Amino acid sequence: MRLVAVVVALVACVHAGLWALSEKRVAAPDIEGPLASLSYGKHPDKHVSVAEIRSDLTKLAPYTRAIRTYSVTNGLEMVPQIAAQSALRVTAGAWLGGSLDAAEWQGLGPDPSNARRYRERMASRARNSAELAAAIEIARRNSNIDGLVLANEAIYRGETIMFDDETLSPEEVALVRAAQQVSKAEETRVKERINVGRLIKAIREAKRQVSVPVTTGEIWSVWRDHPELVAAVDYIAVHILPYWEGAPDQSAVDAAIGGYHQLRQMYPGKRIVIAEFGWPSNGYNFKLAQPGHFEQAHVIRDFVARANAIGIDYNIIEALDQPWKISEGSVGAYWGLFNDALQQKFAWTGPIIDPEFRKLAILAVLLGVLFSLPLLAMSVTLTESLVLAAAAHVVGAWFAAVFAFWKSHYFVWGEAFALGLGVTLLVPLVLIALGRVEEIAAVAFGRKPRRLLNVEAPPLAPEAQGYAPKVSIHVPAYKEEPEMLKATLDAVAGLNYPNFECIVIINNTPDPYYWEPIEAHCRVLGERFKFLREDKVEGFKAGALRIALAHTAPDAEIIGIIDADYVVAPGWLSDLVPVFADPKVGLVQAPQEHRDGDRSLMHYSMAGEYSGFFDIGMVERNEKNAIVVHGTMCLMRREALAAAGNWSSDTICEDTDLGLTMLELGWTAHYTNRRYGFGLLPDTFGAYKKQRHRWAYGGVQIVKKHWRRFLPGVSSLNREQKRAFLLGWLNWLGAEALGVLVAIFNLLWVPVVAFAEIGIPSKILTIPILAAFAVTILHFSLLYRLRVAIPKKQTVGAVFAAMALQLTVARAVADGVIKDHLPFNRTAKGNRSRKPVQFDGFWELILGSLLIIGAIVLIANNPLQITEIYLFAIVLMVQSLPFLSAAGLAAIEGRRINEFAFWNELQPRLLAALRRRPAAISAQTPAIASAIADAQTSPAGEKQPETVQ
Repeated sequence: MRLVAVVVALVACVHAGLWALSEKRVAAPDIEGPLASLSYGKHPDKHVSVAEIRSDLTKLAPYTRAIRTYSVTNGLEMVPQIAAQSALRVTAGAWLGGSLDAAEWQGLGPDPSNARRYRERMASRARNSAELAAAIEIARRNSNIDGLVLANEAIYRGETIMFDDETLSPEEVALVRAAQQVSKAEETRVKERINVGRLIKAIREAKRQVSVPVTTGEIWSVWRDHPELVAAVDYIAVHILPYWEGAPDQSAVDAAIGGYHQLRQMYPGKRIVIAEFGWPSNGYNFKLAQPGHFEQAHVIRDFVARANAIGIDYNIIEALDQPWKISEGSVGAYWGLFNDALQQKFAWTGPIIDPEFRKLAILAVLLGVLFSLPLLAMSVTLTESLVLAAAAHVVGAWFAAVFAFWKSHYFVWGEAFALGLGVTLLVPLVLIALGRVEEIAAVAFGRKPRRLLNVEAPPLAPEAQGYAPKVSIHVPAYKEEPEMLKATLDAVAGLNYPNFECIVIINNTPDPYYWEPIEAHCRVLGERFKFLREDKVEGFKAGALRIALAHTAPDAEIIGIIDADYVVAPGWLSDLVPVFADPKVGLVQAPQEHRDGDRSLMHYSMAGEYSGFFDIGMVERNEKNAIVVHGTMCLMRREALAAAGNWSSDTICEDTDLGLTMLELGWTAHYTNRRYGFGLLPDTFGAYKKQRHRWAYGGVQIVKKHWRRFLPGVSSLNREQKRAFLLGWLNWLGAEALGVLVAIFNLLWVPVVAFAEIGIPSKILTIPILAAFAVTILHFSLLYRLRVAIPKKQTVGAVFAAMALQLTVARAVADGVIKDHLPFNRTAKGNRSRKPVQFDGFWELILGSLLIIGAIVLIANNPLQITEIYLFAIVLMVQSLPFLSAAGLAAIEGRRINEFAFWNELQPRLLAALRRRPAAISAQTPAIASAIADAQTSPAGEKQPETVQ
């Protein structure tokens, strides 16, 4: 434990060191003295109190010589008077604007039939009148007014300024109608000229009544394209925001000053003010423009220094963050030099640093240490503890990043809900990934399995010498092919164990075709074999096993269970029964194996997928005495079986249910990964899915039945056993159900992102999904290489076979939560099933295709090249893989491409084709065809047991 504690401390120090090394310090020109001007805005539809304005301007006064407003109503008319108290100059803005519908452009006036729209238009015109009148009045009454800015980017937004009951003039209507006869582009140009003309009219009216300069705020291109507007204003108030041009922050200042000089060249002698320049501190990128704390600080400081050096008059947008500006996209709220709590975002002198960085680093390290503490109670090697501690600190850093994201962003309720839901779904995903990292560390760097049975070593205890109690082997069967079942019984007859009986129980099978040959065969095999046939048996397989137990010889101490399709090895009993010499042992489990994996590519992949569970998961769980009992190839002490209450029918996984009950009662279980029995694979992909659905549904039933026994003091399960079962359920049932749930949620979110352009998932939500997928692939590939003795090509097939079951398991989990009792569905084996009538991957194909389409839609609708949208699209593609794997396996079923003969025939054709090409090319090996063709001749992969240390 001390060495593990040292490793935990070492990893924490390394983590802290990485934070220290990554702390960013950026040099930038200092801002000497106050700024020339800062934009000061508030929500346009909310009244601002005098106290709030005074508080804001008192805070801002040391940092700027002037402020620019955008409205003079809703309380903002008090700004000049309050600003004067802090010696601040004011450029007052009047918010003028409005839009016209098609009828109005035809000179018909606002349509009163649409009451809401009519009220909005009339209110807009009334506000224009109020704003203009208030701006004129403010300019007359306040001596600290430097100028009036009438409207803000009204021409850029295509707004038409009208007052009260005003309508378009006949000349304007005639111009629009004539342009409509030419083209849509000409109509747009004419409407813009009309809008410019109306804005000029308002400017001239204000100039007539005030003595201060009057202008309007517009982007660079509007001033370039409308010299008549330039002539009408007293000075050019140009908005140059390189972020919205997609310019990188490194060239933002050059772009702004370059635009300024171009306007000077176009309009020599005209005063030019950069009335808006700024950079957002948060949000998503706009093409090459990246918002951020350091980017904002560097751009602003560099611009101010260069503008002061050149003598450019400027206004920085803006003083305070505006959380209400959601209409301006993800960056709209983050243009302020101060946040909404009036806290300065960055220092104006000295190196630029993130003031929150060290707090975040401390939080990340502390969380990493907290998540590492369970290692102190675990029996792990130093390397294993190093890997697990590192993973814990990665998770700690992620949680710290989530906290930092929450703290540094403004949220409306919908965004807060989406973030909360996303993090809630990701927490179990992160736990699942940690569980897989733990298994990787245990297999790759942990101790060799010490409890794994090694029958080639000396007996486990002296009392095992000569120990040979009577074993009763039970073979339940329901409508099984007689020849297959006879092969199973013949293998049992060949066991080299001296003291056993075999009870064959055929239930609910009235057709003599299935049971008469078996009855006759049992007579041929001798008195050791008992034949039972019962109809109207309740409780599925468990009911049949209860009947078999009732007919078991009284002196039988051990009960063996095998499925009707399993051919057992002669040494099964002689090798494993001696383990029961230890009176604490309640059960011994051997793995499943399959003898028909060479039937097709699909079956080859399925066989590989089964092997992983028995060579990886079961071996690791055995170390904690927490194996999953899976019925066939299982030996149980009769006393333990009786203590557990016999076979139960309240779940459809009666074997796993019984095994867990035995462990809860304190019995010991053992496992060997040596193959003693060889069964048959499901006939079809549909049967494969049906079997897995039954297992997963039964697993949920077991969770619902047993969860109370995991509470403290309720059962004999120790902490490690409880942890193994809980993580096992989470890793299997939770991972698949969660994967489908998140995929569907993301799919439903695609239209919101692609078309509404809101709610784009942050990197803190998408990167963990991609990281978890990478961990899953690493877990599968690495552990298969280390533990599972199958060819690499079969491992690849196993990956697709495993992924193909995601929707099946998720549906089983949903059924288990909603439905209490589903019938036991027998798995079709022995090549009995007909070719499936329906496509067994239909819903998976639908979901997979929709996810791919969603990814394509996101990419196609991302003209701004937002990185988070690309990441979201990649997540959708990754999430489509399990569904498309299922559709692929279903698609090849029953086709020649699924047959090894096809690939055997294809190989020489490819070789012949390559020989006809240049020698350099013909020397290449058709690796894929060769690999698949070799599969049927590959050895079955007899798994060797791990040695007992």
